[in-house]
Amino acid sequence: MVTKDKNNDNKFEVYKKLLLEIKEKISGDIRDLSEENTGSGNDRGGDVSGHALHMADVATDMYDREFTLGLAANDRELLFQVEEALSRIQEGDYGICVSCKKPIPATRLKALPHTQNCMKCQELRETKRR
Repeated sequence: MVTKDKNNDNKFEVYKKLLLEIKEKISGDIRDLSEENTGSGNDRGGDVSGHALHMADVATDMYDREFTLGLAANDRELLFQVEEALSRIQEGDYGICVSCKKPIPATRLKALPHTQNCMKCQELRETKRR
């Protein structure tokens, strides 16, 4: 039985490495987005001339900021999913669909190493959302 656990650890090591790479990239992206978004709304390229900004410029800045915040939220959600997948590897539940408890095919895990569901269950989830 110990041999089986060791084989599972080796089997999932590739996915663990992929997940850690994704986690590092996403963490960097979130950091970068946060740094871009920390300036005040009037921080446009260091313009401190005291002139009022044009309404269209303000609207563009607000749109850009909201768009950036949306990207950061998406990245945080993906980071959460990656951390959950790493936890499932630790617990020995990785590669098993959380809905139907059947194995998730390796091709799906390679494409989406953070996935929790097999294709059939994922399609059902997405159909229910509509």
